[in-house]
Amino acid sequence: METLKQNSNVLLFTLEYPPAIGGVANYYGNLVKYWPDGEIQILAGEKLIKPHWLFGLWHLWRAIRKFDIKIVLVGQILPLGTVAWLLSRVPGVKFNYVVFLHGLDLTSALKVPRKKKLTGKILAGAQKIIAANSYTAKLAREIVEQGKIEVINPGVDRRITDNAQLITQIKEKYNLQRKLVLLQVGRLVARKGVDKVLEAFTVETRHGASLLKECPNLIYVIIGNGPATSNIQYLISKHNIQNNVLLITNADDSEVNSWYELCDIFIMPARNIDGDFEGFGIVYLEANAYGKPVIAGDSGGVRDAVQNGVNGLLVDPESVEEISNAIIKLAQDESLRKKLGEQGRERARQFNWQVQVEKVMKALKQVCLKIS
Repeated sequence: METLKQNSNVLLFTLEYPPAIGGVANYYGNLVKYWPDGEIQILAGEKLIKPHWLFGLWHLWRAIRKFDIKIVLVGQILPLGTVAWLLSRVPGVKFNYVVFLHGLDLTSALKVPRKKKLTGKILAGAQKIIAANSYTAKLAREIVEQGKIEVINPGVDRRITDNAQLITQIKEKYNLQRKLVLLQVGRLVARKGVDKVLEAFTVETRHGASLLKECPNLIYVIIGNGPATSNIQYLISKHNIQNNVLLITNADDSEVNSWYELCDIFIMPARNIDGDFEGFGIVYLEANAYGKPVIAGDSGGVRDAVQNGVNGLLVDPESVEEISNAIIKLAQDESLRKKLGEQGRERARQFNWQVQVEKVMKALKQVCLKIS
C-alpha cells in the first residue's frame, strides 16, 4: 500500500497499517486519522521490503526526492530503521527521522548482539524516539540518551452506537439473565493469560475458595482468535467448564461493542513471555470507556493503562490465586465495580486520539523539526 498526499513534508514509513489488524497497525491508522489533513503522507505495507529490505531504500529515497520529505516517522526499528539510518547518511539526501517503539520490536532487536549494535546506531541517529509505553522507554534508555525519548501512549477511539437491540438479542441467545459476565477481548496468544483464567475456575486458593464455589453465576466470555485458540478449547474441555465459558471467534465490531456494554468485569492478565509483552493494553481503556472495571496483568507497559485501585486491579499474571481473588473481589462487590468503572470512564477520556496526536506533533517541534 502506498498513499502520498501533496503539500506535506512528513512521511509515515511503516510495515503495519490498516487494513492490517493488530495494535501497531491500529496505532498508525489513528495517528494518520487524527493528524491535520494534508500534513502527513503514508508509505506503508510489507511490499516495501520485498523481496529484500534493500528495496525499502529505493522506496524511501523516491518518496523523499519526489515529495520533498523533511521528516520520516519510522514505524519499525528493524528493518525500516536500518533503511532510514542508511539513507540519512547518503550525501545530498537530507531529512530527519523519528523512531517509534512499541515493545516486542525492541526486545527482539536487543536479543541478538549484531542487531543490538545496529539498533544503537539507528536510535543514536534519530532526532526523537517515541515509545508507546513507559516499559519500552525504560529499555530504550539503556542504549540511548534519555533526552531523546518521549512516552506517548495509544489513544482510545470509542464509537458510541445504539446497541440496545443487539444487547437484548445476545442476552437471550446465551441465556445471560442473572449471569455475571467476565469479558476478555483480543488476539488469542499465550501471553494474554486466558489459560490462567481458565485454570482459576477450578483451582482452590489457600483459603479454600474457587470461582465456581464463590461465583456460581459467573460466565467467562472470550472474544478473539489466534494461535492459542485450539489450546483454549482443550483447556475448557479439560477443566469441564463448558457451562461457564463462552468462546466467540468471529464477532464483528458491533457485537464486540455490545459485549463491552453488557459485561460486568473486563479481564486480561497479560504476562511477559520471553520478551513478548503487552505494550500498553488499549482494551483496558476501551472497557473503561464503557464504565467497566478491569483486571490486568502487572507486566510490560500495562501500568500506563491501568492504575491499581483507580480504574481496575493489577495482579501477578503468573499467579492463578491472585487472578481468582481479584475476580471474586469484584464479583462480590458491586459498589467497587461501579467505583472503578466510573473512575475508569474518566481515565479513558484522558487518552483520546486527538490529544495523543497533538503530543506527537509537540514532541517533533521540541527538536525543531518543521511541521507545517
